[in-house]
Amino acid sequence: MEGVSAVPVPQPRARTADSAPGAAPDSAGSRRSLAAGLLLGAVGATVVLLASGQTWAEGQAATGGGALPLTADGRDVTGAPAALAIVGLAALVAVFAVRGAGRRIVAALLALSGLGATLSAWAGASDSTALDEEAARTTGDAAATIHALSHTAWPYVTAVGGLLILLAGLLALRYGSRWPAMSGKYERDGTPRPGKAPRTAPDPDRPEDLWKALDRGEDPTREA
Repeated sequence: MEGVSAVPVPQPRARTADSAPGAAPDSAGSRRSLAAGLLLGAVGATVVLLASGQTWAEGQAATGGGALPLTADGRDVTGAPAALAIVGLAALVAVFAVRGAGRRIVAALLALSGLGATLSAWAGASDSTALDEEAARTTGDAAATIHALSHTAWPYVTAVGGLLILLAGLLALRYGSRWPAMSGKYERDGTPRPGKAPRTAPDPDRPEDLWKALDRGEDPTREA
């Protein structure tokens, strides 16, 4: 037909999951952040606890018969990193037991415990107080001091473990709202439970029904 032109009909745009209102968060990204947070927190706490038990400082105390070699491990220097690592482990588990604002508070505690473990380990890397106290206790001389003092790399390993805990806390703060809760599977979804079907009276023509009623403690002769 002349004078009639085809008018293109606009096609509806496909709606993606990201543009849909109320779209669920990226489950793959949530799983990755969850796995990373668990791994960083667990590994970091393990590193801190193990490295805190290693020798951090070495030296010699002067005695009448020469020099007495002494060592101090991380817990002698400072007990803060190990204690904060335990707090971090507890917070890492508690993240999955709470929701909403409680989860953010626990995630912040996790991050702070990692930060505290890092700073205390770093400060203990150059500390000589523990060895001085060991020298005074060993020699019986309160004025005894340590010479030839040296420090190992274990304080810095402990600090790295604290940084891993800190990263786990930051991940929990950023993505923790998408993570599942430990108690979620125990909660009811609000749907009513199906009621039990009403029990019918036993059929007198079926002896097995009469015996079942007697087993339940019912009177089969009573009308429903």
